[in-house]
Amino acid sequence: MKITLLAVGTKMPRWVDEAYADYAKRLPREVQLELKEIKPEKRGGGVTAEKGIAAEHARLMAALPPRAKLVVLDERGRNWTTMQLADNLKGWLADGQDIAIVIGGADGTAAELKSRADILLQLSAMTLPHGMVRVLLAEQVYRAVSILNGHPYHRE
Repeated sequence: MKITLLAVGTKMPRWVDEAYADYAKRLPREVQLELKEIKPEKRGGGVTAEKGIAAEHARLMAALPPRAKLVVLDERGRNWTTMQLADNLKGWLADGQDIAIVIGGADGTAAELKSRADILLQLSAMTLPHGMVRVLLAEQVYRAVSILNGHPYHRE
């Protein structure tokens, strides 16, 4: 199974890249976590938030892996526990389903992408920095896989 994390934003601080890479490399061979950075649209100079979202939407659509289950992060999405993530991951693994998880840009994600999503997922009710979201997602994927493999990383 391949999980592609499509993240609008580039040039993250070194600690973000290092932490993300650490969790991604811990995953077993059957679960690959790949990061695709999507160039954010510059704002200002007549580029409104709506125009920026539209440009980022086009880049995200071009980068989406074909036939992948689409999970879009959204503040109004479902709020899963780690165990619910693990349960869903178990089903996706059994189906051989690849996953694409989208972290939108600073102004959000296009309504068209949200409506196309198989799952709208809320990572937190709080607003989080994009770099932190990358690390949190990588850690939660690792934690969910650890649960499925009976590894003691996760404790109830």
